[in-house]
Amino acid sequence: MRPTPCDPAELPALLPRALAGDLVLAPVDPASAAPTLRMLRPDEPVTEPDAVLIVATSGSTGTPKGVVLSRRALVAAAESAQRVTGPLAWTLALPPHYVAGAMVVVRSTVAGTPMSVVSSDLSDLVAPDLPSAISIVPTQLHRALASERITAALRAHDLVLLGGAAPPPGLIDRAARAGVRVVTTYGMSETCGGCVWDGRPLPGVEVELGASGRISLHGDMAFSGYRLRPDLTADTLVDDRTVLTRDRGEWSDGLLHLLGRLDDVVISGGVNVDLSALERAASRLTGHPVAAIGVPDDEWGTRVVLASTDPRDLDAWRDDLRGHLLAAALPRQLLRPAALPRTSSGKIDRRALMEWAGEGERESRGHSQ
Repeated sequence: MRPTPCDPAELPALLPRALAGDLVLAPVDPASAAPTLRMLRPDEPVTEPDAVLIVATSGSTGTPKGVVLSRRALVAAAESAQRVTGPLAWTLALPPHYVAGAMVVVRSTVAGTPMSVVSSDLSDLVAPDLPSAISIVPTQLHRALASERITAALRAHDLVLLGGAAPPPGLIDRAARAGVRVVTTYGMSETCGGCVWDGRPLPGVEVELGASGRISLHGDMAFSGYRLRPDLTADTLVDDRTVLTRDRGEWSDGLLHLLGRLDDVVISGGVNVDLSALERAASRLTGHPVAAIGVPDDEWGTRVVLASTDPRDLDAWRDDLRGHLLAAALPRQLLRPAALPRTSSGKIDRRALMEWAGEGERESRGHSQ
């Protein structure tokens, strides 16, 4: 069977046929149709058994990959969540060509519960009449809390799932003070979205930490492979139920805490630097999202770069961070965008920041340790 590209808006109507084995759906965002279709190669058959859905990764660091999800994985993920929440009506506020939005459709379809669709800015969100859930990303929550009307509509939902990126400092507390019941999620396209809620694996999901805290996720929710990329599949799918991630974590008080990506650890001046630790320290100081990246540097090997909308200059950042980090982790270059660039899925576009850091349009100076 060959994949069937479709408009993301058609997913709710077509998904029952795909779950019945009649179609392998591939929702294609019109804004990124060309690279997605190149990845998809719709004239070639799907070799993974029981395939139902192919979702594209966000492609924030390169060409998007096609993640093949089976009926087993989708149903297991939906039923695992329902064992925690009970049956809920769902509100779709995310693009269904990405996994978070697609899983809203899947959960509603598998449970046989109603699903409503609202705009991504939540401007048309209303208080539901039934026990309901909604899945959003931190940017949506941040903007929603600025509107009492939208906040009240969120407050009326029994469950607000928050995923896609780490929430900035204080956001969860703000939501709690507003009476919005937020559950943070961790997962990825390869695990049918969030499979760890508030640090706890969902029923049927196992989490293991390997060397350097590398996270493995095990369960029926694991993907079947990357579309036409057995080489990449072999690096990530250890067996047919274990996803080897590129994330680092630790257990604390029985909960999984994320520490960042494996490739967030760079070597600058011969010293290991954890870019995620820099981001956490800088975020605590400013209260706004920041991004830390490493770029090639003739002198340091890797130059540590901080991107922030905060008005501090580079010297001020280094002075303020000096008591929290080793000298090697202090930024040597500062990018000051009007807003952090983001991908269409809401994640910080680190690829764009790395390109900017390599150009001359920056505020930087060399610093010794």
